[in-house]
Amino acid sequence: MTNHKIAGFDLPHAHTQDKLRRVLFSALESRLGKTDAENLSKTFSMSPPPHLPLSSYWDAKHFGLDKVSIFKEACIEEQAEILHLCSYGLLAEAYFIEQAGVGYMAKMVTLAETTEERMLYALFSSDEVTHLAQISEFIDTSELVGTDDPFLRLLGDLVESSDKSVLLFILQVVLEGWGLSHYRSLAKDCHSSDLSAVLCGFLQDESRHHSTGVTLFDRVAVTKSSQQTMIETLALFLQMVQVGPQSVVAAIEKVKGYLSLAQKVKIFEELETEIHSGTRLQLLRSLMRSPNTEVIVEELSCRGAFQPFPANKCVF
Repeated sequence: MTNHKIAGFDLPHAHTQDKLRRVLFSALESRLGKTDAENLSKTFSMSPPPHLPLSSYWDAKHFGLDKVSIFKEACIEEQAEILHLCSYGLLAEAYFIEQAGVGYMAKMVTLAETTEERMLYALFSSDEVTHLAQISEFIDTSELVGTDDPFLRLLGDLVESSDKSVLLFILQVVLEGWGLSHYRSLAKDCHSSDLSAVLCGFLQDESRHHSTGVTLFDRVAVTKSSQQTMIETLALFLQMVQVGPQSVVAAIEKVKGYLSLAQKVKIFEELETEIHSGTRLQLLRSLMRSPNTEVIVEELSCRGAFQPFPANKCVF
């Protein structure tokens, strides 16, 4: 039997005729209602979701592309393909995050220290299952086989940790808090009322997950070893924010072809990467503030981890 990772990124879907699928959608029906559960059942049949083209979910302004010369000068077909790639990236990331969330919450059930904590995490795992099913309605899951995304690789490695303080702080305090802001922004700018409603529906659950993490983290003792793990892991994550919207530039290059160093720097400048990354980094810094984490925040500050990179340093 194959040993799959906690994040579940490598898990296949069951065959369309598998009896377990019927049980799953019966269970989802009790949470989502019959109509939504039936729609999800059709989605999981591996047929492409019958919704708007991905390029119609978020417009150029959401990604900052309305300020980018090479995008504005591109033909309509190229613009649509760039928006498709950017939107696909957002949905794929959300799918894998919720997939990892199912495994993480299930793992935390086994690490619970009280009956109430165990019950909460069992309920949280159910939240993540519902989110995963709902986001799957908007993307062809047959295309989603593993991922090479740096953030998702970091997330996948992180959930394998057996250090509860590390899991609570990074995943629930920092990343769930970050996720609240992220999903709120996606919901606000989304042009699909159905997808926007789904993303808005995530917010109450994510807020509960985050606040529980804050409560439990305040009760744990953080060792020197755990502190160091938190510092090194968060430094890697913050660097991904410091370097700006790499995926947007990669989408432009995939459609337009090779971009020179000067062209990429210009794109990052037009995306105002320092301003936007700086805002995100300050949000993350505020999420990390806690009586248990003063040393962590101070060390990351000393390393310059909360300073956004200028455009010329975002190109490798």
